[in-house]
Amino acid sequence: MATVLIIGASKGIGLETLKCALNAGHTVRALSRSANKIPISHANLEKITGDALDRAAVNRAIVGVDAVIQTLGVAPSLEMIFKRAYFFSTATRILVTAMEEMGVKRLISVTGYGAGDSRDKMRFPVKTAFSLLLGRVYDDKDVQERIIRNSTLDWLIARPVGLTNGPGTGAYRVLIDPKDWRSGSISRADVADFLVKQLDQDTFLGKTPVLVS
Repeated sequence: MATVLIIGASKGIGLETLKCALNAGHTVRALSRSANKIPISHANLEKITGDALDRAAVNRAIVGVDAVIQTLGVAPSLEMIFKRAYFFSTATRILVTAMEEMGVKRLISVTGYGAGDSRDKMRFPVKTAFSLLLGRVYDDKDVQERIIRNSTLDWLIARPVGLTNGPGTGAYRVLIDPKDWRSGSISRADVADFLVKQLDQDTFLGKTPVLVS
């Protein structure tokens, strides 16, 4: 069993990943600005209130862990449309530097379908709307992915499609070949299942799989 740091663990994919990791028997350290609001108590869970943009907080959280699962997210806002984004790339640069310096090798990061070369696989109407609404955020996720790719870490970048709050099914698909990439939906619980399984599997290291139901 591993000791895993989950960054962004208070809601969404991060919270589902926390639940899944605990159920799998792992020891979990949860870093979030609202860690005190995580609605779970467990003997193998340590909640750390801190900001992913705070290098000191990230350093403290990394000490003694075997792997990091990064599940960053931002709340929808008009700024996403009109203002250049820096959050994902800045937080990732801090994290990667800290991991490299402290000898923690395995990074499992979530970006999304539309990041990196997957945006080119979107159909025209979807790609147009996506670029208008989320283009600036995903431009920053492109930088995030480049930082991870250029690191010395044992990395994996998961790119889930449209997220739902449905139950875990275990019936999702992991698409490696770009010719198979497509839009669709997947539950956050299924994304979490995939992420936790990568703690002790090497199959997808150095890859950017698209996750879809």
